[in-house]
Amino acid sequence: MAGKFELYRDKGGEFRFRLKAGNGQVILASEGYKTKASARNGIDSVRRNGPVDARYERKETKAGKHMFNLKATNGQVIGTSESYESEGSRENGIESVKKNAPEAEMVEV
Repeated sequence: MAGKFELYRDKGGEFRFRLKAGNGQVILASEGYKTKASARNGIDSVRRNGPVDARYERKETKAGKHMFNLKATNGQVIGTSESYESEGSRENGIESVKKNAPEAEMVEV
């Protein structure tokens, strides 16, 4: 099964999206957007920037876990990963975004 973007409204009324891999695991989550159109633009930005390795900011949390941000060409964060136990797991997460983002369908939930 291919990956998909889920577009939804959070409890605070903001629009957000998450990219799920084919197995249903969330691999990237967005910030909040005031409008649905802005969130859709964020999804388009992930589709465009996702395949580009240079757009990934690899980070370590204070707890020593590993995560990444996907950034647009202007440097703005468009999506954030979960925390991973190892650098290898984080790299697998990045590869999953690269693979799934360009062709992922978008569904509203």
